[in-house]
Amino acid sequence: MYRLVASVGVAAVLALAAPGMTQTAAPAATGPVTLIQAGRLLDRPGQAPRGPSTVVVRDGLIVEIRDGFIDASAFPGATVIDQRDRFVLPGLIDSHVHLVSDLGGQAGFLSGITDNLPTHAYRAADNARKTLMAGFTTVRNLGDDGGVTLALADATAAHRMPGPRIIDAGTSISTTSGHMDGRLGLNDDLREVTPHDNVCNGPESCREAVRIQVGRGARVIKIATTGGVNSRIGAGLGAQMFEDEARALIETAHLYGLKVAVHAHGADGVNLALRLGADSIEHGTIFDDETLRLFRQSGAYYVPTLSTVNGYIERLAADPNAYPPEVLPKIRWRIEITGQSLQRAVPAGVRIAFGTDAGVSKHGRNADEFALMVQHGMTPMAAIQAATVNAADLLGLSSEIGTLEPGKRADIVAVDGDPLTDVTVLTSMDFVMRDGRVYRDGE
Repeated sequence: MYRLVASVGVAAVLALAAPGMTQTAAPAATGPVTLIQAGRLLDRPGQAPRGPSTVVVRDGLIVEIRDGFIDASAFPGATVIDQRDRFVLPGLIDSHVHLVSDLGGQAGFLSGITDNLPTHAYRAADNARKTLMAGFTTVRNLGDDGGVTLALADATAAHRMPGPRIIDAGTSISTTSGHMDGRLGLNDDLREVTPHDNVCNGPESCREAVRIQVGRGARVIKIATTGGVNSRIGAGLGAQMFEDEARALIETAHLYGLKVAVHAHGADGVNLALRLGADSIEHGTIFDDETLRLFRQSGAYYVPTLSTVNGYIERLAADPNAYPPEVLPKIRWRIEITGQSLQRAVPAGVRIAFGTDAGVSKHGRNADEFALMVQHGMTPMAAIQAATVNAADLLGLSSEIGTLEPGKRADIVAVDGDPLTDVTVLTSMDFVMRDGRVYRDGE
């Protein structure tokens, strides 16, 4: 239960605009008011936080923000939520998750064969709940099978289930034997019956692969231009897609108004995607000078996903044989090199959006990424900005989330301590509101 310090009378309908706003700029409001009293308020990450403030919420939207602590006498019938001893900021955004599972290695591979679709669905719902309770009110889910997260996105959007707002990619796309080919590691009998309409070869086939995901309701397209660390094939992590194939994928997605997230480790695959207009690079383990130039030229976002190393280290500590022989050398390489690209990207002015690859790392521990981002060259403020303002821009949702402003969704979180001096306090979330609904309070 959250702390209610006032709930007085019958709700009055008051359409109050924020100071300096015209009356028409305020959202239409008919429901009861909630007042969130914040000890400190980072309403616009990248700018200095405000002191004691009150966020006025109605109908799931922010109506206005006032200096000082406003009580229910200003809004008869309002519910007041006391966060006066906490640091309040916008709901966090993870630009790269896989909600269906956080099993990995051999366990994850077997789960894909032995677990049925309802099992994956329940696991995804549980992971969505963990993610929301960790303060991440929006995620971009970059690839799952069976339509599980496409359906889950509808359920959490309607608040039928606790979870973040989900921007879903459907099933990720690669070429045959590429990182997204689910037949890798299977025997010939299973290969013949395993669905693979997400793999393509040649421009026409790649256009069709995108259109299949568009028809399923994907809101972003995920492709892989290089090999993958977890792919059960020892083909390395360089480019594994021809330029005409990558061009067909990106151009087709853009034709339908969808952004393209590109899984890429080697600089050759990263640069290929950037030259062709990719909207974000996921992982980007190796950069060269050309990579930095292309990032600045294109304005694409870099999503580092440093947290993957946490998942690898923990699984190997529990079981040295957690990964098959064709995967283990790539994992050891990834552990050793992760963070070097971010160290180059920060001083080069590359735009960075927060993303964890949760699923490889553990769901609900998304905020562990912040410490790694700071360790590899970002300030706490810049890391928070990557998980709010920048991520909202990448997802095309800047008009709705990322900052706390009148007219935007009431996605609001609070922590004890000051994340601008110790970013690790974000790993212990005390209060979570999404769309004006309280899902978590420290008490």
